Amino acid sequence: MTLENKIKDTVRNVPDFPKPGINFKDISTILEDPTLSKEILASFVSQLKDKQIDAIVGVESRGFIFGMPLALALNIPFILIRKKGKLPYKTIEYTYNLEYGTATVEMHIDAIKKDWNVFIHDDLLATGGTAMAAAELVKEQGGNIAGFGFLINLSFLNGEENLAKYSNNIINLVTY
Repeated sequence: MTLENKIKDTVRNVPDFPKPGINFKDISTILEDPTLSKEILASFVSQLKDKQIDAIVGVESRGFIFGMPLALALNIPFILIRKKGKLPYKTIEYTYNLEYGTATVEMHIDAIKKDWNVFIHDDLLATGGTAMAAAELVKEQGGNIAGFGFLINLSFLNGEENLAKYSNNIINLVTY
């Protein structure tokens, strides 16, 4: 069985969450399977190990789950992007649209070094709004977008098209 099929068989679909009409892809079931979680991490590592990446950015909160272990496996820094008001030091922020509202995310002002090649990781790609917000924060600090990584891509929401202006290096382990 392929990794994509294993993930699809494990992800729980939750209808009408967080609002009617949304079919939420719950990855908590993946986290209950250490073997599958290790296989997911190994897949990301194998696709990135030969790239020139200086840091991994993980988007709150599900982007932390595989983002931090990925950074450790690649022996590079892991940088947090969090919801507004959650980081303790001076921050820069970016407000963007979600498929069901708006959000503001922040990053510490000294998180990215100039000209770093930064890979942005999150669990799911929908419209691309969150990943684009992360990319804008990285660019504001002088970093380069080395690519994006997601466990799941909801391709019918065209997020990859929105991210193409930042990087064509987009890794998706599962596409719906």
